[in-house]
Amino acid sequence: MTARPGSARRSLRRLATGASVTVAALLAASTLAACGTALGGSSSGANSITLYSGQHEQTTQELVTAFEQKTGITVNVRYNDEDSFADEIVTEEAHPIADVFYTENSPALEDLQGKGLLAPVDASTLAKTPAQYNSPQGDWVGVSARVSVLIYNPSLISKSQLPASVLQLADPKYKGKLAFAAGETDFQPIVTAVARAYGDARASAWLEGIKANAGAHIYPDNETIADEVNRGAVAFGVVNQYYWYRMKAELGASRVHSLITYFAPRDPGYVIDVSGAGILKSSRHQAQAQAFLAFLVSKQGQEIIAHSISYEYPLDDGVQTAAPETPFAQLQPYPISIAELGDGSTAIDLLSKAGLL
Repeated sequence: MTARPGSARRSLRRLATGASVTVAALLAASTLAACGTALGGSSSGANSITLYSGQHEQTTQELVTAFEQKTGITVNVRYNDEDSFADEIVTEEAHPIADVFYTENSPALEDLQGKGLLAPVDASTLAKTPAQYNSPQGDWVGVSARVSVLIYNPSLISKSQLPASVLQLADPKYKGKLAFAAGETDFQPIVTAVARAYGDARASAWLEGIKANAGAHIYPDNETIADEVNRGAVAFGVVNQYYWYRMKAELGASRVHSLITYFAPRDPGYVIDVSGAGILKSSRHQAQAQAFLAFLVSKQGQEIIAHSISYEYPLDDGVQTAAPETPFAQLQPYPISIAELGDGSTAIDLLSKAGLL
């Protein structure tokens, strides 16, 4: 299995990479306290867990605070890019630190699942999320989702001039107009989808084409793409939808000069990314960790996600996002499964060969 990319290629979007945030626990419920005492300690206390989070810090903290208040279980959070954490978890296998791993995208979880490092998730927790968004093996649960979009500046390019297919991104007519973030874990599922639809050879040629078209507009992260397109430095780019909604909330509608649109229905560039969480098999706090995963997909947890600044889609179909986004049920993405997205190694290989990682 190909190793995941090194730390030099990580997204720069984290505000406090590797930092630990510990929120004091409230009084523990007696049953949970007894359970925690029986399980004994590792890096966490008897009634606490250590969470490695590659998700957005503000939303994660809201979820953690609500979970602690509900259960009395302390959550010690470390934030970093999910690929960095996946590498750390493998390195730490003999001396485990994390109990739970919470990611923005499924490949990092599938990578650990393939290495046999994740524990089965309770069936009652898995049942809260549509099966197609969970681990095919039942070793992690889908929590939320995002969808890839084109962000564009209508003063530089009209909607009708945008590519309808992801393959058209390599058309020379877009030279100097395209932006993308090759090192973003959000971009890897698109590469995997292109390879699945058209084969590795065509995917490699496509990557060479978009590399040439983007030129100096290959950015470190999606936030940069959104900002550069919005201010008119580049005509359009590929991001996940929530970056635009978050930018709009932060800047105010009057300062947003960009729009978003989708590739053609079921095009390989139109991909659903799933954020998920899994429990490390090495965790000595299995009951508490299972309780945390159950909370993430509970009605309360999903409502927190729906009203957070992440602007992700909750996977509970009874919970709707607060932002006026296209309803999740109305999206028409490329039909690629979690298993087909895999551990990201295909995308990483292709991106590396193209000199994009």
